[in-house]
Amino acid sequence: MIHAIRAALAVQTSGLSRAKFFRVGTVRRFGRAKDGAAAVEFAIVAAPFLALMFAIMETALIFFASQTLETAVADSARLIMTGQAQTQNYDATAFKTQVCNRIKGLFDCAGGLQVDVKKYSAFGSVDNSKPLDANGNLKTDFGYQPGGPGDIVVVRLMYQFPVYASLLGFNLSDMAGGKRLVMATAAFRNEPY
Repeated sequence: MIHAIRAALAVQTSGLSRAKFFRVGTVRRFGRAKDGAAAVEFAIVAAPFLALMFAIMETALIFFASQTLETAVADSARLIMTGQAQTQNYDATAFKTQVCNRIKGLFDCAGGLQVDVKKYSAFGSVDNSKPLDANGNLKTDFGYQPGGPGDIVVVRLMYQFPVYASLLGFNLSDMAGGKRLVMATAAFRNEPY
């Protein structure tokens, strides 16, 4: 009977020491393990990396939109400069339709593109500032004055491009509502058509 009690006590103490040894060994193995180091390092770097990637893509998209608008203003301003818009009696809607035909897929042309065509007496009097009010909203006093032969005309195309990503205070928006005004301008003297 004494042997049975000693055996039972030996099993209990060895079980405790094994459990204690198991816990200490686990902690030591965990401290020496290098298996998850790459995953932990990636978790630390992933958020800034993805934010930077989104900011780069958005900046590139806005520059691409700006270049597309520059090409569209150059092409559509030629209609006024050569007198085609005047001889075909284009109004503001017909001219905007011609502009929209040159811009495909990148813009909501019918709902978001603003077209401003104004006649000036001299190149020095041309106003090429951003048409934003004090609150950062787009002014809507745009007109359509294509002028006649020899007149100085300025064609401006404007689009409110949404900005989604901002990184560490670097924000591309310059308007209210988190948008950026993408604007293209062409100033010229009409040909004697």
